[in-house]
Amino acid sequence: MASILGIGNALTDILAVLPDDSFLKKFHLPKGSMQHVDMETGDKIWQTLKPMGVELVAGGSAANTITGAAIFGMETGFIGKVGDDDLGHLFKSDQEQYGIKSILLKGVNSSGKAMVFITAPNAERTFAVYLGAALELVPEDLKPEWFEGYDYFHIEGYLVQNQATIRRAVELAKAAGCIISIDMASYNVVESNDAFLHDIVENYVDIVFANETEAKAFTKMEPREALDEIARHCTIAVVKVGKDGSMVKSGDEYHYIKAWPADPVDATGAGDTYAAGFLYAHSLGMPLKVCGEIGSIIAAKVVEVVGTKIDIPRWRDAKKEIRELISANKNE
Repeated sequence: MASILGIGNALTDILAVLPDDSFLKKFHLPKGSMQHVDMETGDKIWQTLKPMGVELVAGGSAANTITGAAIFGMETGFIGKVGDDDLGHLFKSDQEQYGIKSILLKGVNSSGKAMVFITAPNAERTFAVYLGAALELVPEDLKPEWFEGYDYFHIEGYLVQNQATIRRAVELAKAAGCIISIDMASYNVVESNDAFLHDIVENYVDIVFANETEAKAFTKMEPREALDEIARHCTIAVVKVGKDGSMVKSGDEYHYIKAWPADPVDATGAGDTYAAGFLYAHSLGMPLKVCGEIGSIIAAKVVEVVGTKIDIPRWRDAKKEIRELISANKNE
């Protein structure tokens, strides 16, 4: 089985289902937005949320993808930075539970947290993110030997606020012979790091994952044309179009993949999980279309639960569907 190393913001997702928008208004959080907050605001929101009954789940985009890959049976590792606090310990123990070989450095600030507010009527998500210790990861922290022996290296776009660290990471991953993938993460991240991302994709990245807004921010084009443009700069381009599915392209090969049937309640982690399924299938040498289909199957399971952790029955169903799909393609 192939191996994959991830790097990203080590965050704990704090999930709160809210009856209305009053909490969002109190903290000046526009509905549906992702806001970065300072330590004081982050702590204030967290202290207000605690008595309300929230769900704590180790998260962060790349960590979610690595967790999914671990459940598929890939050998996994993750590089990040946490604080010396309860949330940092929770993040570490969660990764250990899945058999992930974590390199979690200790930062000065408290552990990063992504507070996710899910509001009626359509389960829209609003984020207040305090990066904390996650933001302290610096190029000098990274050691070449951490990358040795891994087949894949996966980066989350959210980490590009720290460009020097990303550049050092992809240099080390390339030197170690890794296939490098990046998830664009957010259209505003792409817009504010446009030149840097183009340079990284052009020179280091093999597989790009983007949703339609991220693809548009990166190429200034609509999804289908954006896919073509991204595919000109890397080996495989993936553009996800929500409930309409996804498109994948490599060279002249193009496939449209329908979204797998689901009863969605929360889209948190759908893209991260799609990447896990896609990379797992790619590591098995599956055809491009099957990689997209396996990504789609597992993404359909995560949108049926609140948060990023798929329950055991859904994982069982997903693995059964995926085994059948892989078997059918091996027999062709």
